[in-house]
This record gives sequence, structure tokens and C-alpha cells, in this order.
Amino acid sequence: MQVEVDEVLAERNARYGDFKGQARLAQAIKDAMRLGKWNGLGDAHKEALEMMAVKMARILNGDPTWLDNWVDIAGYAQLVVRELTKTHD
Repeated sequence: MQVEVDEVLAERNARYGDFKGQARLAQAIKDAMRLGKWNGLGDAHKEALEMMAVKMARILNGDPTWLDNWVDIAGYAQLVVRELTKTHD
């Protein structure tokens, strides 16, 4: 099990860069988001934005051409679109 975890971590480090750097970027993005109207957002909106922040940090710290990060950002945005459409029908 430990070998599998180490392999996954090595793969992630190669793809997304050093975890400490990625974490620093993600936290800075999240801190900036909380300067706006954060407290007025619903949980789904906050979670989607936080997940997008992680994906953005991975893009900025690692491989910016890795399509999966961009698709995930679009997916989180689409989840909020669905939520907004559902509540406004």
C-alpha cells in the first residue's frame, strides 16, 4: 500500500509540481475570493469556487496544458449553473 501511495504522490508531483507550492497558491486564491461577497454565497457556490481554486493552483504550479484541470474547472462551473437553473425555474 505504501508503495502505491508513493507512486501516486510521485506522479502528482510530476504533473502538478511541488505540493507546498501548489498549496500556497491555492490558499492565496481562496484568501482573495473571501474578500468579495463570499459570505453571501451558498455552500455549493463556495465549494465549486474552492475546487476551482485548487485546479487553478495546479495549473499555475504544474503542467498548464493538462486538460483534466481545465475540464474539472468547467465541470464545477456547470454544477453551479445547474444549481442556479434549478432554483430559478
